[in-house]
Amino acid sequence: MLELSASNDGAGMSKEMTLSYGGDTLNTAIYLSRLGLQVNYITALGDDDYSDWMIEQWKMEGVCCEQVMQLANNLPGLYMIKTDDVGERQFSYWRSDSPARKLFNDEKQCQLLFKQLIAYDWIYLSGITLSLFSSPVRIQFFEFLSDFRTLGGKVAFDSNYRALGWPSITEAQRDISTMNQHTDIALSTLEDELLLFGDSDEYAVITRLHRLGVTEVAIKMGADGCLVSENNRKLLVKSQHVENIIDTTAAGDSFNGAYLAQRINKVFAVAAAEYGHRLAAKVIQFHGAIIPQNVMVDMLISRPIKICE
Repeated sequence: MLELSASNDGAGMSKEMTLSYGGDTLNTAIYLSRLGLQVNYITALGDDDYSDWMIEQWKMEGVCCEQVMQLANNLPGLYMIKTDDVGERQFSYWRSDSPARKLFNDEKQCQLLFKQLIAYDWIYLSGITLSLFSSPVRIQFFEFLSDFRTLGGKVAFDSNYRALGWPSITEAQRDISTMNQHTDIALSTLEDELLLFGDSDEYAVITRLHRLGVTEVAIKMGADGCLVSENNRKLLVKSQHVENIIDTTAAGDSFNGAYLAQRINKVFAVAAAEYGHRLAAKVIQFHGAIIPQNVMVDMLISRPIKICE
């Protein structure tokens, strides 16, 4: 989506706004690309100048956009970020009629899409992605994921629960649980999981996800760090302390990108979480979801230290 960001000027909202782009899976895709992975992004936009501009920007980030559809006479979704004095953000959305929602409600188009996706190594999506599907397409998507994983494909999923995107909490609980049955790596935020499922704590979340069949879980807990669970081992990985938090937008998305980049490159989960915290700490010191590339130079030239056998 298009992104408008405005900071708090002490009297409400700044008179100036910055135009960019963002969205949970897009943010992760861009950070994955910056960290050296080959990434294709799947979505739909309009045929307007703003959509053209976003596609060109994503291509400049190294993200393949061959499967980005542009629907005639459509405009992209829009969201606005307002941050307070400590960097906490508030979102306003204009996306109920977005091209992406139209794409993921089109059964025939999605069937063609699934045939293309079957050859991929990894698929990453979020609960927001899932909420865009119509119920029939969601069922077809779960069937596709079963086939995809049988052929050796891997799935990473961030539940990223947003109540407004779902018809009911019951439907969200059911379909996010089903999604986790088809997930290899769950990258969940503790706050979202507690809100949706009412678990007692992070350990209860991990237990529930493993019972659904998730092999590896990373529970993001903000300043309290990340709890990683793999092969019956649970380890708390501390987050990096940041003095001047500007905007927490995309903190979790960037963590996901860095974590997955390391795990796909066979780095141990704990080291991947440390890397994720490192990138998230940079992201929250800037406005908006996508930070300047030069800020990440030290991460781009760093190399994994702990490699799996």
